[in-house]
Amino acid sequence: MHRALVVQPAPAGEVLAAAGLLALLTVVSARTWPVARHVVTIVHEAGHALVALCAGRRLAGIRLHSDTSGVTVSSGRPTGPGVVCTVAAGYPAPALLGLAAASLLSTGRTALLLQLFVVLLVGVLVVIRNGFGLLSVVVSIVVVLAVSMFAPAVLRGGFAAYVTWFLLIGGVRPVYEVSRFRRRGRGGGSDPDQLAHLTGLPASAWVGVFGLVSVACLAGGTALLTGVW
Repeated sequence: MHRALVVQPAPAGEVLAAAGLLALLTVVSARTWPVARHVVTIVHEAGHALVALCAGRRLAGIRLHSDTSGVTVSSGRPTGPGVVCTVAAGYPAPALLGLAAASLLSTGRTALLLQLFVVLLVGVLVVIRNGFGLLSVVVSIVVVLAVSMFAPAVLRGGFAAYVTWFLLIGGVRPVYEVSRFRRRGRGGGSDPDQLAHLTGLPASAWVGVFGLVSVACLAGGTALLTGVW
């Protein structure tokens, strides 16, 4: 707690650059992305769950699957702003969390950032309803908590920078993937298609909205981390 309240020096420019490059390679690599995408799925489903609770819906739980898919089940009115916001919250969640992380990291709140990640993951853990999801979240908690408690300052800063860049960059790729799947006729049950049914707006318009939000968060996060803002 003491460490979380103390401002540490922001990661050096070369550390930020190396972390950004590593995050980019993680996202674009066909070898690492299928594993790393589980983290994006956790944040995606957490976004659904958080907005469902804020909208007054009854949250039944989250399930995460080994193919990197997930589902968040909530009950309430089948139509209306609450369910629309709940369904729409998933795809922007990783990029928005990355933007918030960049704002903390750029002001030297590295330890606080890592501890908040742990708190968020514990919140997700409470509503997980299957074994693989439980394993995924527990492993994530252990890794972040270990770095937060035992790693030297330089390593903590580099890890926090990597996770921040990964959320910012990794928030863009799922939007591209759902757009590609829809063009191939394989995205019938996707969030954009559900939103199209709920709102009457075309699913492609929702994909465009998600893309704009993700790219805007990436641009904003980059500006914060590089000192432009």
